[in-house]
Amino acid sequence: MTANPPPPTDQRDAQRDAWQHQATRIAAIRAEVTGVRTYDLVFRDAAVAANYRFAPGQFNMLYLPGIGEAAMSISSDPRAHDCVGHTVRAVGNVTEALARLGVGDEVILRGPFGTPWPLADLRGHDVVIAVGGVGLASVRAAILAIANDRESYGRVAVLFGAKTPAALLYDREYDAWRGRGIDVRVIVDQANSGWRGPTGLVTSLFDDLALDPARTGLLACGPEPMMLAVVRRAEAAGLSPARIFLSMERNMICAARLCGLCQFGPEFVCRDGPVFLYDRIAKFLAIPHL
Repeated sequence: MTANPPPPTDQRDAQRDAWQHQATRIAAIRAEVTGVRTYDLVFRDAAVAANYRFAPGQFNMLYLPGIGEAAMSISSDPRAHDCVGHTVRAVGNVTEALARLGVGDEVILRGPFGTPWPLADLRGHDVVIAVGGVGLASVRAAILAIANDRESYGRVAVLFGAKTPAALLYDREYDAWRGRGIDVRVIVDQANSGWRGPTGLVTSLFDDLALDPARTGLLACGPEPMMLAVVRRAEAAGLSPARIFLSMERNMICAARLCGLCQFGPEFVCRDGPVFLYDRIAKFLAIPHL
């Protein structure tokens, strides 16, 4: 497997002018879980819409004039060129302002940016996707891409953990993913009276997974303590660090490796990530609060 392969050609071209922005319109808004919505954006310029492409794992910068700009993972199907989706939790100035917008309102977009999940390198392999909370938004595009090309992969499992059953993101899609041969397993920290599934940590979903470490790649996204616990569990099952990929989250302001706010050791998450080979960043993850 290739460690942090270069972005596709169209992405490298886009990064030559990181400040190029495009006007988009909110075409649809879907409530997901409390405080989280998915926004489908369409480009005002038809030529831009026809040429826009992204790879699963990349992100866009969304700008609201007079408010600010924020990095958002792209959560939509990579095949759908008519719109681009972002699943957003309202937790700051930009995202709270976005939550006040409606269908038809304008959002300025820059991107796509960042390194994608190594789906091409994983063809012919088993794939485990371990996710916590809203991190599922960062891997939804990868899940859809795998589902659309299902015959190219071996066994595929999505292991997803949330605090409560009400916080299970995209729960209306799980059956469709299972219908494409993807093993979807969910777990919650705190059950309610109607919950019939397991309770505990995402790592416990590995217990009866029976991984073949020689042919398995792991993609993980979520809070860093959760991802580190997943890595330890995967390594205990025999997975090599060279087969483990993490999506990191940092304060990405410029997306052009200029402001330095997303620096992680010698890496810049906006340009060298957000998807990293675990082996490449393991020593930095071992430093608290880096």
